[in-house]
Amino acid sequence: MVCSGQAGHAGDSMQCSPLSQVQQRLQVGAPLPFNIRDHDQTLLLARGQRVQSAAQLQALLERGALVDIDELLSPVDRISRAAAAELPGLWHGCLEQVHQTLRSARDDGFSVALESASAPVLALVARDPDLAIFQVLRQGGNQHVDYGVNHSTHAAITAWLVAQRLGWSADESQRAFKAALTMNISMLELQGQLALQPMPPTEEQCAAIHAHPQFSRLMLEMTGVTDADWLRAVSEHHEAPDGSGYPAGLHGGSDLAALVRRADIYTAKISPRANRDAIAADKAGRMMFMQEPGHPMVAALIKEFGVYPPGCFVRLASGETGMVVRRGNTVVAPIVAVLGTRLGTALQRPERRDTSQKAFAVQGVLGGQNATPLAPAQLLAMLAC
Repeated sequence: MVCSGQAGHAGDSMQCSPLSQVQQRLQVGAPLPFNIRDHDQTLLLARGQRVQSAAQLQALLERGALVDIDELLSPVDRISRAAAAELPGLWHGCLEQVHQTLRSARDDGFSVALESASAPVLALVARDPDLAIFQVLRQGGNQHVDYGVNHSTHAAITAWLVAQRLGWSADESQRAFKAALTMNISMLELQGQLALQPMPPTEEQCAAIHAHPQFSRLMLEMTGVTDADWLRAVSEHHEAPDGSGYPAGLHGGSDLAALVRRADIYTAKISPRANRDAIAADKAGRMMFMQEPGHPMVAALIKEFGVYPPGCFVRLASGETGMVVRRGNTVVAPIVAVLGTRLGTALQRPERRDTSQKAFAVQGVLGGQNATPLAPAQLLAMLAC
């Protein structure tokens, strides 16, 4: 059924469903999960308002009240149906929801809220992995103050992508995402402090760092998490194969913990802190490889992100500069949106370059400080290249 008349914009129309078909989703006295409209789209009750009585609900049904079908979609459904140009904006909202959930880890209902907040992010990662990697590389907002929640989210995205590259099942990949997302749940505020302070951690901070794997596991258990593999990965994500890790000095550990640890290390390297700049993505990848040459998880990480991942600023053989926006056919030949000419002049509109062509091969990575902040319109233009 198509509604017509006045809506959010003149001339808009929307696909509508009779309220009677979804009345099972309503509860008298509870906040409405969607807007309720009259036959001409006039708003009768807004999302979040309440139907005060059974009589009021019956009156709405009898007058033929309607609901916009789009408002009945789950966040995951909306992501699957969204146009490509809408995805960057959806990322912003979904990440903010995850961050708010992480900050409320001590509240009742945390595990349910985490599940609800995680599903849309995983849908966005699956919908466009290049744009997901872009979120990890181009870190917006107050990077240092929000370091804890940002780092956990970036590590979680990385863990899921690498798990997929390794051929892990959907359940295993989602578990990797959740374990990485919650590995530092007990020290998010401390991470923000450490990211801001130029001096090494104090003795008290070192003690908290050493204890956080077990405290994070305990917090998750108290919120109702019962998945033994998830909990084990959180408690073991700083253990090392040679026994040099912490807190227990274990030799080895679960594969899930090993993946989370490597996602943690890689995303920490490419994140800036008060006492150092972010390590360039190509250098971070080389460091990971040199530390564990031939390890399948490291190889999968490097292959998934590429040497020059989306969000990385580069200089080309042509002398032009730009941002990587898509991975290419090989790890060293991404698609780049050129932002500046070889003379240093900024382009009004980005131009696409395939760096598998010799004339446009990547010659090196530029620090983020060399780039002009990008407006959303520019970002959309680049991603459409």
